[in-house]
Amino acid sequence: MRAAVYSDKGPAHEVLSVVELPDPEPGPGEVRVRVSVSGVNPTDWKSRTSPAPMVGPVQIPNQDGAGVIDAVGDGVDPVRVGERVWVFHAARERVSGTAATYSVVPADQAVSLPADVSFDQGAGLGIPFVTAHGCLFSDGAIAGRTVLIAGGAGAVGHAAIQLALRAGATVITTVSSEAKADIARTAGAVHIVNYRDADAAEQIRAIAPNGVDRIVELALKTNLDLDLAVLAPHGVIVTYATEVAGDPVIPVRSLMSPNITLRFALVYNFTDRQISDAVADISDALAQGQLVAMPDHHFTLDQIADAHDAVEANAVGKVLVDIG
Repeated sequence: MRAAVYSDKGPAHEVLSVVELPDPEPGPGEVRVRVSVSGVNPTDWKSRTSPAPMVGPVQIPNQDGAGVIDAVGDGVDPVRVGERVWVFHAARERVSGTAATYSVVPADQAVSLPADVSFDQGAGLGIPFVTAHGCLFSDGAIAGRTVLIAGGAGAVGHAAIQLALRAGATVITTVSSEAKADIARTAGAVHIVNYRDADAAEQIRAIAPNGVDRIVELALKTNLDLDLAVLAPHGVIVTYATEVAGDPVIPVRSLMSPNITLRFALVYNFTDRQISDAVADISDALAQGQLVAMPDHHFTLDQIADAHDAVEANAVGKVLVDIG
């Protein structure tokens, strides 16, 4: 098979290459997916540049993808051969990510994809939607609640808007431009505020006079003052990303007095229950035709380094790699 690989950590164009590798075989409880489209997330380039040790001597990047199961290991129903699936966590503590002709994953990490959902959309589901689901629901139901979603034009924010609306929440989202507001609208957002506006807090308070109940945050240091200005007592801030600018200073008294919960979310360490609940809800939403894809940018496998660089440069829209 053809696969993008790296054997050393570093910049995309210095360490990524495309090579021929033996076709992998699924082991017990695993399936082999012939990948059609691989999705690229920030975690993929961050893993390639982090000081953490590699799982093996060669790593195939990318956690998310979509394609067709073409082989199964012992213990997996052979009827799954030929099934269209979306894949998540493919490279989590494994060497076989989705930037390759084939990716071998545990059977429950290859989830049935409805026939009317494209591989492009399927490849954008994993990290963004599972992360969004955990951020939204780890502190209970949100029906009838008001949720503020930072970065509604980003992959997680776009997913969170859709899942929150589906769950019966009132959704407010922040963006930094009208072009990004348009992307948030494709997810169903109605209440959209430019967080750079001097009166952003007043705009949010006009929509939610009693404050918002939950905030899904991607830039805690940048947005903490705004978050505290609009959060209701007993509210929750859930942050799922780090910033280049560094860590925030936590104002303990400002959080303690109104009994605010500050939660951190890393999708790779979600509990089995969080994962299974997310997959079930995402699958149900797909089956009912309730999810839409982001605008996307396509690269070939030979352009894998360009694809990673695009994500690192904060490309607006989903970055996808066409495999075959």
